[in-house]
Amino acid sequence: SGESRWLTGAAARQDVQRLRARASAMLTGIGTVLTDNPSLNVRLPEATRQPLRVILDTELRTPPTAQTLRLPGQVLIFTAVADPAAQAPLRTAGAEIVVVSRGGSSLDLHAVMAELARRECNEVHVECGSTLAGALLQAGLVDELVIYIAPLLLGDKARGLFRLPELTWMQERWELEILEMRAVGKDWRVRLKPMRENT
Repeated sequence: SGESRWLTGAAARQDVQRLRARASAMLTGIGTVLTDNPSLNVRLPEATRQPLRVILDTELRTPPTAQTLRLPGQVLIFTAVADPAAQAPLRTAGAEIVVVSRGGSSLDLHAVMAELARRECNEVHVECGSTLAGALLQAGLVDELVIYIAPLLLGDKARGLFRLPELTWMQERWELEILEMRAVGKDWRVRLKPMRENT
C-alpha cells in the first residue's frame, strides 16, 4: 500500500547517505516525487556539498511546493513540456528546466544522460520506482545496481524493483554479476553489474 516509510534499518539508510555524498547527481522520476516527496539531499553532518538533484518529469507535474525545491542546492527538471507559462511556477521555485525529446511515452533517457555528462556529472545515483528503474536498465544506462535486502517477507503482491517485459524464454533473462555482498547492520547490501545490454 506504500504506507511503510522504511524497510531497511538505520545502518543501511546511513550507507545510502554515503553513496549519495559521493555522487555528482541524484536522479529520480516524477512518480517518486508525487508519491514520496523526497528531499534527494545528503544528510550527513560532515557533508560539504550537495549533489545536483534531478527529476525526470515528462508532463511537468512536479509541484512547486515539492520538498526538494525547498532545500539549498540546485534542482534540474527534465521535461518534454516546452511551454514557458507551464514552466514558470517551477522556475520561480528555483528549478532549472531542460526540455528534451520524448522516447516513446517517456523522455529520451540517452538525451538526459548526455546532458548530465555535458554538465560533468560523472556519477549519477538513481533512487526511483520500478518504471524508471526498468526503463534505465532496458536502455543500457545502468552500470551498477546497489540493492539493500531487509530480513522481511512482503508476499507475492509486493512492489517490484524493475518493470520489465514479461519473459517468454529463459534466454531472455537479465543476468547480473555479483560484485560485492556484505552485511550492513541487520540488512544486506548487494552490488551487481548487469551482464547484458538491451537487445
